[in-house]
Amino acid sequence: QVQLVESGGGLVQPGGSLRLSCAASGSIFSISTMGWYRQAPGEQRERVAYITPGGSTNYADSVKGRFTISRDNAKNTVYLQMNSLKPEDTAVYNCNRAPPSRSWGQGTQVTVSS
Repeated sequence: QVQLVESGGGLVQPGGSLRLSCAASGSIFSISTMGWYRQAPGEQRERVAYITPGGSTNYADSVKGRFTISRDNAKNTVYLQMNSLKPEDTAVYNCNRAPPSRSWGQGTQVTVSS
């Protein structure tokens, strides 16, 4: 079973930046497409980005041009660089495989507010 530990969230002003990290256990990380997901209060979880084992990426329209997903297979870690943050980016962010497995980490809270 893959374990996922997200970190890097926090409180940031609109227009600011954050870099999220997700450390994954398990030998299948390097062959897995990994995604970042978020869930705002009262909303369904949505996928904001994913990255294939070869490094191809895909983004939700709402974050395209502002967020960048990357991975370090040697460290079993996937990152999400978030720039030009908006209040509507406020959510709990999780990483998981794409499509997601049933095993989710605790997530990391991102709050964008002045």
